[in-house]
Amino acid sequence: MEWTAKRMWMVWMASTLAVVVMASELLADDTSWEAVSAKKELVVGFCAQYPPFESKKENGQFEGFDVDLGNAIGRELGVKVVYKDGEWQGLIAGMKKGDYDVLITCMGKNTAREQNVNFSDVYFDLTEVIVVHKDETKISSVTDLSGKTVGAQFATSSEEVVDGMADRFRSIKKYNYTTEAFLDLKFKRIDALVCGLAYAVVQFKKDPSFKIVGEPLHSTEIVMALPKNADALTAKINGAMAKLNADGTYKKIYDTWISLD
Repeated sequence: MEWTAKRMWMVWMASTLAVVVMASELLADDTSWEAVSAKKELVVGFCAQYPPFESKKENGQFEGFDVDLGNAIGRELGVKVVYKDGEWQGLIAGMKKGDYDVLITCMGKNTAREQNVNFSDVYFDLTEVIVVHKDETKISSVTDLSGKTVGAQFATSSEEVVDGMADRFRSIKKYNYTTEAFLDLKFKRIDALVCGLAYAVVQFKKDPSFKIVGEPLHSTEIVMALPKNADALTAKINGAMAKLNADGTYKKIYDTWISLD
């Protein structure tokens, strides 16, 4: 009995040491922050077709909530921030290939988790709403969407919401960009669409052809996505965001871009 207990203890100790060694090796291999610090540059990937988070001005310059937040994080980290515009569907693959250090592109926490990547602390709470044509009188809540055609953008939290209610719709039409869904809604090629409230407000300011109906459908926690096991860079970004929250910088950026009155 004594020998068996001693042997079990030795096996346990060997297993524990193996785990410690493996963890140490993983930490040693994590050069995510060292790489950014060495080049003094943080490459941010996003899809610049989603105002007020990110979009491109006529002169080609990027602007938006994510842009200002990314710049503020860069200042905290002491590095230059370089933005690269890409197709939404290809951002994760591009990051895994090494094209970007981080994605700051209004990505849902569940989406990041499903893609098996690191993600930052939550930096925004995105509410999904139902949008219809301003002349629509038969749709006033989610229950009225029964038998209707509803639009949403691919690979977004909006898509997750409509997929979860697919059995109540006649059909779901999915788009590469929410702007395309708004265009179809304007010309009544779909009955309604689901998108983030902040994005809907931006569209209303450009074109009064739409309105929001019913209660919010869902709230999505928005995070920044980073390569899997880039723990050092993830920690640095989280630390920078905490400082921006504490000193009021985040609130200023929020007030500049997210006007939901």
